Amino acid sequence: MTAPTPVIPVPPADLPGTLGALRAAGHQYRTVKQELRDNLLARMRSGETRFPGIVGYDDTVLPEVERALLAGHDMVLLGERGQGKTRLIRALGSLLDEWTPVIAGSVLNEHPMRPLTPASVAQVAEAGDDLPIGWLHRSMRYGEKLATPDTSVGDLIGDVDPIRIAQGRTLGDPETIHFGLVPRTNRGIFAVNELPDLAERIQVALLNVLEERDIQVRGYQLRLPLDLLLVASANPEDYTNRGRIITPLKDRFGAEIRTHYPVDLELELALIRQEADLVAAVPEHVLEVLARFARAVRESPSVDPRSGVSARFAIAAAETVAGAALRRAGLLAASAEPDGRPEAPVARVGDAVSVTSTLRGKVEFESGEEGREVEILAHLLRTATAETFRAHLAGLDLSGFTALVEDGTAIETGELVGSAELLRQVGTVPGLAKVLDRLGLGDAPTPEEAAAAVEFVLEGLHLTRRLGKDVTESGRTVYGGRG
Repeated sequence: MTAPTPVIPVPPADLPGTLGALRAAGHQYRTVKQELRDNLLARMRSGETRFPGIVGYDDTVLPEVERALLAGHDMVLLGERGQGKTRLIRALGSLLDEWTPVIAGSVLNEHPMRPLTPASVAQVAEAGDDLPIGWLHRSMRYGEKLATPDTSVGDLIGDVDPIRIAQGRTLGDPETIHFGLVPRTNRGIFAVNELPDLAERIQVALLNVLEERDIQVRGYQLRLPLDLLLVASANPEDYTNRGRIITPLKDRFGAEIRTHYPVDLELELALIRQEADLVAAVPEHVLEVLARFARAVRESPSVDPRSGVSARFAIAAAETVAGAALRRAGLLAASAEPDGRPEAPVARVGDAVSVTSTLRGKVEFESGEEGREVEILAHLLRTATAETFRAHLAGLDLSGFTALVEDGTAIETGELVGSAELLRQVGTVPGLAKVLDRLGLGDAPTPEEAAAAVEFVLEGLHLTRRLGKDVTESGRTVYGGRG
């Protein structure tokens, strides 16, 4: 199966096709930073969303980003992994004009009213108002490079092209240069991710780009006044650690902006809802358990705070739980009676147990915790489940559930126990309707939703020491007796 071909936007037919028509239409040249400033102000005045898809930064990070854009500053975003730095940087592109004019065929996206290279200057002088122009969509005006140890000056800035030399051009001819990623993003936004990972000699190559806005290749200087916004991302520890980044480069960024993880539970939940690609229904109380779990892992003294716990941890956890629910539905379908109702894929709190082993690689533990990773995560998951249980069901009379096992009856559940089987064991339970209401499952839940609520109550009663629990060799969970 081949990957889908990217869709390249087609400019509207009514856009000017020559420099003369562009002037006649009243087009005014603006720098990229002026363009971003004007469009940001326009969105502020209209009340339009300035940064779609960015969650949890409205009162903290985004005001600082807006001030930097309005001031015309290049910026660096500092934050631990998984805080949405790259997502935020890419969102800046939505503030560019939808279409911008360029000299047709220019590799530097030169504006027809501001040609840069000698060849383009000569082309504009010769053709005048008849100069043919093209139009570049804002999606094509963003470039980025992940800083890796093998990144070269040629990758970022450019290098002499030996083929063009062989064709007869001289070394002093700018036409011999194969331009790198930064100049090719002229009239756009260029991002360098994980900036401190660039070798120091490569960092030096960015000094002129940030301040003088020109580039130097192979010993001679090209006075090419590049027009772009340069944005970088970095881990605070690497960025502030002497020796990982050169001081003159830090000095040339106009703004250093600290990002952070979601500050409260609601924002963590909103992020999971927005980003997780769920293959099954995941009730809200299960998502809340996972959100609390991610926050507990982040705050645990057993976890290295310098590396952080990515927001992708909670997102992957939700997707894993959904996958477990889909697996249960698929396996139960094979054993269902011909006239039986098929099991719908709905996640339960017990499905979260698999997360502790599958996602431990996303967490950097302190050196003294070697070998205890799964144990630590399992404890934090139990804590998150108990907190969610108390938050939703505290003060509710749950004696109907504890009465189920007072006569020695055991209730079995687990990954491969269907909702019908679980509900059959429980029967009619006093207080279940109020539980469903507290969990937001409504007056007419499906059997799978009711089973998810029942399992949540049983696990919560166990964690608050009101029910005993055992796990069989076959992996089933058995609730029964007082703990």
